[in-house]
Amino acid sequence: MNIRPVRVEDLPGMQACNLQNLPENYTMKYYLYHAMTWPSLSYVAEDHKGRIVGYILAKMDEDEKEDAEPHGHVTSISILRSYRRLGLAKKLMVQSQRGSMATIYRASYVSLHVRKSNRAALGLYRDTLGFTVQDIEKKYYADGEDAYAMRLSLKP
Repeated sequence: MNIRPVRVEDLPGMQACNLQNLPENYTMKYYLYHAMTWPSLSYVAEDHKGRIVGYILAKMDEDEKEDAEPHGHVTSISILRSYRRLGLAKKLMVQSQRGSMATIYRASYVSLHVRKSNRAALGLYRDTLGFTVQDIEKKYYADGEDAYAMRLSLKP
């Protein structure tokens, strides 16, 4: 398995992975915007044949407040079912956060949203990676489900 920074030619594979696994889907333009604006924050996992089997789509949040700390945000992460439980999601998260958000952008923390019903993702974020729940955002998702707003400090 190879984890590497995203390239433009990976975007269709990322979108296919997203469409197969997640109810929240994005346009190709949205993927391209992330890849071109924050090229060092999004990564893919590819198998031995070069097929995209997982990805993380991340960005730096553009907070309007003058005194706001720089912080990253995980927009989306997805691993194909047959490649789950191999530690790929953790590797993608760590690479994006510590490898890029913290070192390149000097992010103070990273945030993300997760469905309240997504126990597997909650376990990864809270128990494995150390995220904490900051808030519950009511009806965050298009289908009306609430989201946990989570955060992880990147300060040493």
